[in-house]
Amino acid sequence: MKTTLVSKENNEAKLTMDFTAEEFEEEVNKVYRKNRGQFQINGFRKGKAPRSIIERHYGEGIFFEDAINNMFGDHYPGAIEELELEVIDRPQVDFSEIGKGKPVTMTIDVKLFPVVEVKDYKGVEVEQLKSDASDEDVEKELEKLQKRNARMVVVDRPAKDGDTVLLDYAGFVGDEQFAGGTAERQELKLGSGTFIPGFEEQLIGAVTGEDKDVNVTFPEEYGEKSLAGKDAVFHCKLHEIKEEQVPELDDEFAKDVSEFDTLEELKAKTKEDLEKAREEQYRNMAKDAVVNQVWENNHIEVPASMVEDEITQMAQELDQQLRYQGLSLEQYCQFTGKDMAGFREDVREDAEKRAGTRIVLRSIGEAENLEVSDDDVNEEMKLVAEQYGMDQDKVQEALADSMDYFRKDLMVKKVIDMLYDEASVTMVDAPEPEVTEENKDASETAEDAAAEEEK
Repeated sequence: MKTTLVSKENNEAKLTMDFTAEEFEEEVNKVYRKNRGQFQINGFRKGKAPRSIIERHYGEGIFFEDAINNMFGDHYPGAIEELELEVIDRPQVDFSEIGKGKPVTMTIDVKLFPVVEVKDYKGVEVEQLKSDASDEDVEKELEKLQKRNARMVVVDRPAKDGDTVLLDYAGFVGDEQFAGGTAERQELKLGSGTFIPGFEEQLIGAVTGEDKDVNVTFPEEYGEKSLAGKDAVFHCKLHEIKEEQVPELDDEFAKDVSEFDTLEELKAKTKEDLEKAREEQYRNMAKDAVVNQVWENNHIEVPASMVEDEITQMAQELDQQLRYQGLSLEQYCQFTGKDMAGFREDVREDAEKRAGTRIVLRSIGEAENLEVSDDDVNEEMKLVAEQYGMDQDKVQEALADSMDYFRKDLMVKKVIDMLYDEASVTMVDAPEPEVTEENKDASETAEDAAAEEEK
């Protein structure tokens, strides 16, 4: 088979795949051998009729269509790779006259990944937050570090809000004990809101060894319908009360949790790390702002096939995220009252922007003659290996079949870095976060979870 690039312009290409008469005949024979068992011809056992007899009964071209399809399927991917064409849609294929003893020419028209003219992409004006960390910021980080190194200590006093108690309980509605309302030596942090409203508050003031009845009313919207809205009593027995003791913030603390000998050294390192993390975060936010502005300056027409492919990719990404939570995309659609068609329409605008932005960025790379070197690839693989805690050889092995996509993504990254370097970036003070009861509680909950995980 011979592959020829006939033309390539305006984001379209025409190519031919030429097969000799012998190659076509060989493929027809393969199809005959594979399918002859489907034919019953009088005078022959099923599957034993010669090809010439089958063709006499059903026509000379009985096996031609399958042969052509097989030849196209086997050779088209290699032809595209050989000619280094990045195709974005199904090809349009025409055939020469097909017949026994004749060569076959397939003429193929394909749409290519668009390269467009991009304007106003240098000198984009954006703001970037300053990464300065105040003494208060450092103190908050050290408080988190204290909480992560806190100890739970058994105390001999009445329980108070914030304590963790170890208890048995058995729940009753009237005189009948209900299923799922019994536990032994259950840990419960008072004030966590883990149990039914009103339960934890009634344990405040209780002492170790005490038997205590806790009276509650199940919420009307309680998940177990047989208990919703009903009054219940839990017979409880406290076995233990523990309080959280955080270490003193001093030089000894610094020695215990770090490689430093003094608290001042730990503070300095904490400030340095905090500012470094913020600098990376705020730089990436500024890069996103640059890319968004370039997209706004260059609204292009995005091929419909690329939008559809992007929507499919977004659906797969969401499905993967949901599966980590024990759900599926189908269940998500049920919960939100959407079907897949509705989901695809909801994300269509974002998908068009994602696909269009990629076209714009790669077109800039073409215009600027940017290249991805082997050193660039190795450096990026090194970063990926560090991020996932893998050997670089393993990363290279895992990416072996998708190296072309890896290089294209790396090109986009290089373009974004160039745009940021060429942008007019104004450094501004980061706004003070607004403290509300809602985000305060969320922050405390997150810190508690981190502390528990650390222990």
